[in-house]
Amino acid sequence: MYHLLNPNLPKSKKKYLFVGLGTMGYPMAGHLSKHNNYDLFIYNRTTQVIDNWLNQYKGHKFDFNKFPRFKFDGLILCLKDDSSIIDLLIKKKLFQCLKNNSFIVDHSTTSVELVNSIISNDEIVKRKISFFDSPVSGGEAGAINGSLSVMIGGPDKKLSIVKKLIHPYSKTIVKIGPNGHGQLTKMVNQICIAGLIQGLSEAIALGKTSNLNMTKVFSAISNGAAQSWQMDNRFNTMVNNQFDFGFAVDLMIKDLKIALEQSKSNDLNLSISKSVLKKYQLLSSNNSGSLDTSSLVKLFDV
Repeated sequence: MYHLLNPNLPKSKKKYLFVGLGTMGYPMAGHLSKHNNYDLFIYNRTTQVIDNWLNQYKGHKFDFNKFPRFKFDGLILCLKDDSSIIDLLIKKKLFQCLKNNSFIVDHSTTSVELVNSIISNDEIVKRKISFFDSPVSGGEAGAINGSLSVMIGGPDKKLSIVKKLIHPYSKTIVKIGPNGHGQLTKMVNQICIAGLIQGLSEAIALGKTSNLNMTKVFSAISNGAAQSWQMDNRFNTMVNNQFDFGFAVDLMIKDLKIALEQSKSNDLNLSISKSVLKKYQLLSSNNSGSLDTSSLVKLFDV
């Protein structure tokens, strides 16, 4: 009681749990670890990854075998797909480690159906846990440099806290609308990227087969109307057949499938996205699924 009545005593630090130390999550959690106004706990299915992260950054290991209840003020997810989130969050009830009136920030790229299943979960609703579907764009470089674009779908409650928490790895944070709108915006983002990479692949194929000096081509067009993030960051590596980095083909396949499934509900025929998906599936079937999405140019064999 004395603690509650004495305002001069220091308040206990907030505790947050970051789950998913993959290509994106590893550096994102690293940015969070540099702040001392809260305690950061991390979890990844691969133990070695946790050990590597803890050797590099400041934080605490979350022990899934000693499941703490009502401990954390917030949970941040950065996982591969719907099934990974369902397994950890719902089936294994990871949300039970959260306090009442806390929040979940999901940076994974998922379906709207998954979002709806989470926000309608009886226990999550009963405990007033706010959920924010918050996929990101900017790739591995954006995660490392702390310059990601975050698109949020969710309630206004806790939003200011969430924005402040994820700011260390974000350049742009925009609340698009209610739950689901973050994931819908990520679908729009991935469709744009797929179309741009298809265009760049065709342009590079034409340039190389015409024996153009591609370095000069880049200098000429990269500051004009054709300029884009993809051109700035992928044109030269595509010309030089360098693809061992960035956002994997298999992940883009997953994302485009989600977008195309959503397009059916909207009664849309996204012909370019369908075409690019088939090309990525061809790359994946030829053992190129782990390469960057810019490897689409390989299909032109130039």
